[in-house]
Amino acid sequence: MAEIRIRNTNERISGEQNVREFLENQEVLYEHWDATKLPAQLKEKFILSDEEKAEVLSTFNDEITDLAGRRGYKTWDIITLSDATPNLDELLKKFESVHTHTEDEVRAITAGKGIFVIKGTEEVGYFDVELEAGDVISVPERIPHFFTLMDNRQIVAVRLFIETEGWIAHPFEDPAFVK
Repeated sequence: MAEIRIRNTNERISGEQNVREFLENQEVLYEHWDATKLPAQLKEKFILSDEEKAEVLSTFNDEITDLAGRRGYKTWDIITLSDATPNLDELLKKFESVHTHTEDEVRAITAGKGIFVIKGTEEVGYFDVELEAGDVISVPERIPHFFTLMDNRQIVAVRLFIETEGWIAHPFEDPAFVK
């Protein structure tokens, strides 16, 4: 279940309803899918063949098509990151820069853990959303954010897009942001 840490105060918010309400006030969509649906052999596997990626997408097909239908997403894929990922540290540097997009950034975590760092309202400032299997988040276009891995450095996520070109980041310089 997702947990939030507000960076300015170190306050933590937990519990699905509390997380959902906080994120809704920040204009961020949060949902939770049943991660136990994932076949056991894929629950802790972070290097996936094309067939295994297709199996993950098939397992969550109903949830994906529902979310896509409600939000206008046209394409989706699977991203896997772990220490076995070639050039992982270079990829993370690209992800770990505050940026925006011209469409929502959507992730449905199917295995592992990760953190979205998001710029909230003026009174909230930046906050971390710690995600695990079953958590689904949609950071709206134009909201500054970035994604990184947690200490275990392993994640599998479904990415949904409106633009068929996929993930395109626009750097966002913010002197208020401190890592």
